[in-house]
Amino acid sequence: MSVIKNDRLLRVLNHRPVDRVPVWMMRQAGRTDPEYNQLKKNDGRALEKIFADPEVSIKISLLPKRLGVDAIIMFQDILTPLTPAGAGFNFAPGPILERPIRSMAQVKALRAFDPEVDLQSVSQILKGLNAELKGELPVLGFAGSPMSLAFFMIAGRSPNQKIEEVLAFIEEQTEITKALLEWLTLMTVDYLNFQIASGAHAVQLFESFADVIPLEIYKKFVQPTHEEIFSALETTSPSILFTKESPHLDLMLRSGASALSVGNCIDLKHAQKQAPEMIYQGNVDNKIVADGTKEDITQAIRKCFEQSGRKNHILNLNHGLLERTPFENVQHFVKVAKEFGRVE
Repeated sequence: MSVIKNDRLLRVLNHRPVDRVPVWMMRQAGRTDPEYNQLKKNDGRALEKIFADPEVSIKISLLPKRLGVDAIIMFQDILTPLTPAGAGFNFAPGPILERPIRSMAQVKALRAFDPEVDLQSVSQILKGLNAELKGELPVLGFAGSPMSLAFFMIAGRSPNQKIEEVLAFIEEQTEITKALLEWLTLMTVDYLNFQIASGAHAVQLFESFADVIPLEIYKKFVQPTHEEIFSALETTSPSILFTKESPHLDLMLRSGASALSVGNCIDLKHAQKQAPEMIYQGNVDNKIVADGTKEDITQAIRKCFEQSGRKNHILNLNHGLLERTPFENVQHFVKVAKEFGRVE
């Protein structure tokens, strides 16, 4: 890989010193940006078509560059790799799966695929981003965790209104769940390694429903997938585990990820005491950035830096930018992060 001019994020992930804490935001490319909303309106296509269009996805991925962030994450969806598997979601406008997972036969019917053949658009996006950036910033790849994908596949749509139904299915249909997660784990390893080979400087695994998964289910079904995935990833690119508002730091630390993206429920100072060598990402409350004043945002960032001591830290949110977030608040977040993130 070429030399990266702004390598702060990669330096932190590799335990090297930096002049200031790097900053980026989950969902930084997308719905809070007026340029994105105008582009999407002018395009007029369904989201799955935009995700599959490398030229447009590259353009959207690069929009946050003008904010001054320290990394560009590819514009894509966690559901992308399910299409070549035969379980593709259409967006209308939210994700819809025609036949939600209900049987072992459906799991066995999932098609093994070669990302180099069936997901060329993802490779084209990552390579295109590196070509456009010319080594200016690192490029991040990502995947949904096996359990996050399973939540969508069982619900057949966004699971937020069906959490109890999904959890009941997982507890009652343990063999189907186990088989589905095993298939998704192998697929995710291949998919992330494919992204690394295509030019991702680091990759993040999204455990997007960690906040609603009971501990016993997490231990039985989720933790083994994390450990298997991170142990099988190419070590040329660091890895980040995002667990949405999960308090189970002890389990996260056993995942094998290079860094942990943690929620508000984790005190960074206490986390560093528990594991001083771990890299932590986060954890400014996205609701403050969405609904707070500029002073509220400034204070939240300062508090976050006080907790981390600006050591082994990547500044981010507790999870993704909320759709209602004013764009000027997003701009303010990055500006203040850079002002107060200086390492003495």
